Amino acid sequence: MTEKDKQKQQEKQNQQKQQDKQEQRDKQGSRNQQDQQKQKKKEEVIPPLDFSSLLLPFYTQALVKLDEIKNPEKDKHTLNLVKRLIDLLDLLKQRTQGNLKPQEEETLNNSIHHLKMAYMQKSKIIKS
Repeated sequence: MTEKDKQKQQEKQNQQKQQDKQEQRDKQGSRNQQDQQKQKKKEEVIPPLDFSSLLLPFYTQALVKLDEIKNPEKDKHTLNLVKRLIDLLDLLKQRTQGNLKPQEEETLNNSIHHLKMAYMQKSKIIKS
């Protein structure tokens, strides 16, 4: 084997070692990324798939618009939008009548009642 052949063989071995090291780093990085994703999934709380999950976004949005809870966007409350959200919940109540479990019906009724009372106070229909 000539000196050039030995050098080429040595270069190939060095390149292979570098590729192997890079693959190991990539695998380790991939493992770290997978571990981070698993940890993130553990931290995420997914609400149950039930009636309250359908109700809660409407209810919360109306509370934000009524300034009952803090709005992260600091949007001005709009009573017309609140009225619309309450009307949507009333429509939901009508359309689901007789199909809800007692606890679901109670949650819906309580939410609508609370929002209507807050709406009337904010719109000065009743005094607080």
